[in-house]
Amino acid sequence: MANHKSALKRVRSSERKRQRNRVVRSRARTEIRKALTHIENGDLEEARAATQAAVRTLDKAAGKGILHKNNTSRRKSRLMQQLAQLEAQQNQS
Repeated sequence: MANHKSALKRVRSSERKRQRNRVVRSRARTEIRKALTHIENGDLEEARAATQAAVRTLDKAAGKGILHKNNTSRRKSRLMQQLAQLEAQQNQS
């Protein structure tokens, strides 16, 4: 455990930031999971809306510095690829 006054303060502030970041990270994961579920079920309109919400959430997390911008970009890219595959399947049918 920390002994210096400044180190104790750092522990407290780090814990506050960890709690705040955890909420944002969890929200992003939830939105991605929702989008993937809709894509797997083949609900095109719901998948589009959920993907858009997931992208928005990821962008917010990257803007706050909670997720790295390349990590966010990779996740968005993978989501969009899966959505595009679903749209291609729907158009072929």
